[in-house]
Amino acid sequence: MDSHIFRKAANRLPDLAGIAVVRFNTRGTTSEAGTSEGEFDNGKNERLDVEAMIDYCFTELQLTNLWIVGWSFGTDLALQHAKDPRHKGLILLSPPLRTTTRDELLYWTTDPRPVVALVPEFDEFLNPMQAMERFAPLHTIEIIPVMEAKHLWVGEPSVARVLNEIVLRVAPLKAPLPTHFQHTSQTS
Repeated sequence: MDSHIFRKAANRLPDLAGIAVVRFNTRGTTSEAGTSEGEFDNGKNERLDVEAMIDYCFTELQLTNLWIVGWSFGTDLALQHAKDPRHKGLILLSPPLRTTTRDELLYWTTDPRPVVALVPEFDEFLNPMQAMERFAPLHTIEIIPVMEAKHLWVGEPSVARVLNEIVLRVAPLKAPLPTHFQHTSQTS
């Protein structure tokens, strides 16, 4: 998957909020960059991909304020496999809750880190009302219904809302994001 919401996060958040963005695909995923190695395993062996990326962020990139942001299927992976104690919390975009079990939701009730879900009003997989019901076991979750939005977060109002919600959690002093940015390149 080559999600435009993650592309825009990677293009904007470093300059606008000082937030490093690390994007990756799991096994068997195809994007413009090609197809990753391995085979899709409906969230089971993708655990290895999630754990490896989290470890890479800490050991190689030496990030200190890591939040796990998942979109769609990535939200199931985050809920199921992003249990490394070094990260700060989860931000879930358009969670379909296709493969996450009740027990996996209950795990996060015993973890003090925040879990935030942004749920589009017109999401065809899980709308805000359904999300309230399905996430009921995870009583500590913050569910944010996003009006006028759809699963893919298409359109600048949706993109701006998602990015601002991320910044509010990761770098709150940088919120809200500016609506205009003029990049000044330095030449020698």
